[in-house]
Amino acid sequence: METIEFNDYYKDILFSIPLFRDLNTILKKRLIQELDFNLFKIQNNEIIAEQGEACSRLYILLKGELEVNIIDANGNEVLIENIVAPRAFATPHLFKEDNRFPATFKTIEESILLTATKDSTFRLISECPDILRSFLCVSGKCNICTTVRLDVLSRKTIRERILVYLFKKQAKDSNIIKMPHTLTQLAEYLNVTRPALSTEFNKMEKEGLIKRIPNGNIELNLAKIKRPI
Repeated sequence: METIEFNDYYKDILFSIPLFRDLNTILKKRLIQELDFNLFKIQNNEIIAEQGEACSRLYILLKGELEVNIIDANGNEVLIENIVAPRAFATPHLFKEDNRFPATFKTIEESILLTATKDSTFRLISECPDILRSFLCVSGKCNICTTVRLDVLSRKTIRERILVYLFKKQAKDSNIIKMPHTLTQLAEYLNVTRPALSTEFNKMEKEGLIKRIPNGNIELNLAKIKRPI
């Protein structure tokens, strides 16, 4: 992990994320002046935060991509999601009483990470209602991601997990699913083996429920699919 200089290029990226992009010019200037932060270049396959460690800083990924995994009760590593920059992450855990990271965050390519102290973040949030509002909105969306993940894993069959996943990724008024995961990543996300997942996809395609189309995306036959509850 190498400390690097914060310049106008990274400032533009910082103010493009939902947490800060709607702030007025005065608040943006104040944030740069008062937030106690550092900027790091991180190589591929480095752990940024480990499951069970205390979350004592605000984390914002400005460039790169992270893989988020948990170790379940059986000792298995389970993929939760991939975090693609620019994005703040782990925000709901910063001010929780039990502020331990629920998962391990690891780079899967060279990345740029901004971290800010808990005290300076709290001071700005408590004094600036607009920053507080953004922080609460972002934290709420993080909790939604966790809920979606639990919904997928609560399904008993591979097909049910696939369908819940696909419907969660479905855009409004579209039957085309833009897949953010490769087959291997999706198998980890659904907590199934890659061969079992591939077999189920082949069965669903033969039954006319789905159609694999270019760029790794999937077309749903909504007329034939029974939507999971």
